Amino acid sequence: MDGSAEIPVAPERRAGEILEWAGALVTPSLRTAVERLPDRIRHLAGCHFGWRDMDGTPQAGPQGKGLRPALALLSCQAVGGEPSAALPAAVAVELVHNASLLHDDIIDGDHMRRGRPALWASFGVPAGILAGDALFFLAVQVLLEAPPPLGGAGVGQLTGAVQELIDGEYTDTVLEDRPTVLVAECEAMASAKTGALFAAACGLGALAAGAAADRRDHLRAFGTHLGMAFQLVDDVLGIWGDGQYTGKPARSDLAARKKTLPVTAALATDGAPGRELAHLYCRDTPLSPAEVERAARLVDEAGGRSWALTEAQRHTTRALGHLTAVRPVPQGAADLAALAQVITCRDR
Repeated sequence: MDGSAEIPVAPERRAGEILEWAGALVTPSLRTAVERLPDRIRHLAGCHFGWRDMDGTPQAGPQGKGLRPALALLSCQAVGGEPSAALPAAVAVELVHNASLLHDDIIDGDHMRRGRPALWASFGVPAGILAGDALFFLAVQVLLEAPPPLGGAGVGQLTGAVQELIDGEYTDTVLEDRPTVLVAECEAMASAKTGALFAAACGLGALAAGAAADRRDHLRAFGTHLGMAFQLVDDVLGIWGDGQYTGKPARSDLAARKKTLPVTAALATDGAPGRELAHLYCRDTPLSPAEVERAARLVDEAGGRSWALTEAQRHTTRALGHLTAVRPVPQGAADLAALAQVITCRDR
């Protein structure tokens, strides 16, 4: 769906207020779910979420933005449901997201998450793997215990999204070792790795409201395109963002020579910057700090940054087109549009 959206982009509530509202609704249920884990795994999960330090002392550390649970609540509202009906879905997708982060940090060797040490860096790789496993299964358990249709069809939708996410994550590791990667391959990987869970959040929210199949499909498509926009901007921030904002060391993906979307687009060009970047990426020896900085400039000069931001805006426009097709209630539509816009504008 390529039509321009008719959804207002100046909603009554700012995006920050929307996320704060969603967090206030979801966090108590999220913590209640995590409290069901065995003691030691519960401690690990609490450290990851920033609720406690390594010694168990309660903390109020920085947490994630909570975009995915907010999308579940607002998608329910957008088709006329009460947001609270989607609460099990919101908790489940946030558990899945955090499980994937625990594993992703290990795969990438990232030592920082949300401005504090990654769980595996503090407690070891087995702790990170097992805590992630526990959150994956807890997400399924939360949804299984929800009333139908979430406790029925919703479980299949969630587990299908998890399988797609895992496939995307694995493809990401495979592409790292490939000398040449097509932009289309990288886009498909990002759609699976990120778009699948965004789509599931929106689809599950609509399912909780009892929406018709066509409205659920449009909300899932909204989530898919929004997830792509998110990943594109996230990859830009990974190169040019402020580490205090992202919570991770700047340019760590470049140092690891990961083929993110801006990098892949830059490598696909035939000019001098793209060729020099390809030479740096094919080297067997680690990149020096100066070479990492040079790589960032080359991605920009080759057009990778501008391409990624243009694509992010294009996906956002397509997402809003699908949102219009849902025939949503005004407040839910305005709030979803606000989240869509803030995702694209995170680099500003």
